[in-house]
Amino acid sequence: MSTTTTRRAPVGTTAKTGEVCPESGVWKVVGTPTTTAPIAKGNRMPPYNNKAVTWQLIQHA
Repeated sequence: MSTTTTRRAPVGTTAKTGEVCPESGVWKVVGTPTTTAPIAKGNRMPPYNNKAVTWQLIQHA
């Protein structure tokens, strides 16, 4: 049994389009119009409506 604890980015963490996703989960675009998307840790944060946006983690995977 492992004694190491994996630290997860807390709900509320933000990341911008083009940055590496710090945590797998459901992410929501900050502002309007908004949307949610499942994004996996290590992927690049996508644009929304062809624009750079800020994403906020709302639920862990």
